[in-house]
Amino acid sequence: MPKLTKTVVDKAEQRDRQYTVWCSDLKGFGVFVLPSGTRTYFVDYRNANNVRRRMKLGRHGTVTAEQARTLAIQALAEVAKGNDPLEDRNSVRKAISVKELCELYTAELEAGRILGKGGRPKKASTKITDLGRITRHIIPLLGSKRVTHVTKADVTAMMKDIMAGKTRATEKTKKLRGKSIVRGGLGAASRTVGLLGGIFSYARDELGIIEINPAHGVRKPKDVVRKRRLNEDEYRTLGRILAKAAEDERYTRTVDMIRLIAMSGCRRGEIIEAKKTEIDTMGSAFRFEDTKEGQSVRPMGLPIVEYFDERNMDGDSPYVFPGERNPDGPFGSFPRHWEKIFADTELESVTAHVLRHSFASIANDLGFTEITIAALLGHASGSITSRYIHTLDAALVMAADTVSGYIQALLDGAELSHTHYALDRRSRKAALARFLAGAGEAENADMALAA
Repeated sequence: MPKLTKTVVDKAEQRDRQYTVWCSDLKGFGVFVLPSGTRTYFVDYRNANNVRRRMKLGRHGTVTAEQARTLAIQALAEVAKGNDPLEDRNSVRKAISVKELCELYTAELEAGRILGKGGRPKKASTKITDLGRITRHIIPLLGSKRVTHVTKADVTAMMKDIMAGKTRATEKTKKLRGKSIVRGGLGAASRTVGLLGGIFSYARDELGIIEINPAHGVRKPKDVVRKRRLNEDEYRTLGRILAKAAEDERYTRTVDMIRLIAMSGCRRGEIIEAKKTEIDTMGSAFRFEDTKEGQSVRPMGLPIVEYFDERNMDGDSPYVFPGERNPDGPFGSFPRHWEKIFADTELESVTAHVLRHSFASIANDLGFTEITIAALLGHASGSITSRYIHTLDAALVMAADTVSGYIQALLDGAELSHTHYALDRRSRKAALARFLAGAGEAENADMALAA
């Protein structure tokens, strides 16, 4: 058994099972190593009743080996006096309020130790949303209660208060003349209860304060399903609005971005923050490094491929749409430009999410299956996220071509005579003919066209 030092702990190898490295210099002081590689310092002792206790001192990296050693010495000194340091710690923890628990959770969140989807640390945008719900809903309504005293009825009462708008407020933000409007409602109530459940799980699993999560089993309201989509007339209206906006060169970049969102079904942030390395026109694919669903490879429709082929992608900025004042960052004027472009128009209420939902709806109109649409949108259930996949299924690329081309035609004012464009017999024959011609089967292609 070596003396526990930073070097010794760093060199402790991962194994299939948890194991312990004891310190030769201080009896009872050790570190256990998990299969994940996490290393946690602890001190073992027997209390006055001769009951063996193990008290965690902190994770390696959060505390140093020397800091953990000092904590172990202090704990053993308390044991020598007849005290039980673990019991004392638990008593203090059990007395903390929901506000204090939220502060502990927030510190872990900021340090990247709270995991979200797929076992990954929560994204920056999710952190901001979580912090907003904590400060605007949870702490005002439950912050003063002791964690151990919170019941399911308390959580339900909080939820109903948020639904009723009790936490409604308008706050100033750091942006110039910026403000944040907190409305509450069904969606906010449901998601805040979900977040509170995660905070209480942290209190139970990490801190050992509670045994039962009071947020579990609370009946949450169904969120309002956003059904807004553009019909074909509205797509043509959108095209006219964008064409007019593009006459002002200040908005040309934003107009391009809006058209890309409409024709790709991408999220607003994915287009705003798109990097040049994520655009693969040769493979007809977006290769997003970090989205809501993690890595995501999605088919790129031909109109979008042609747009990027024609776009000047030179320059030192890593972004496709770099900032005007800070080229090292993404274009930051999109939200403000969006408001000005759509102000006082028939589509003033349209959002980027409506364009994404409309893309999916058009794909459904054209006869594509739910799993194909999920892959086009990059949903977790259908997205191709493996870093080992380099080429996309030709059928997905063809689907992207069809939906993007259809939406592009509508934006350009076309009057299309049929709905199930992808399943139109003449279109299918023409596509087959082009495929055969491309494969060098010209004679078969002519026969297919004649048929």
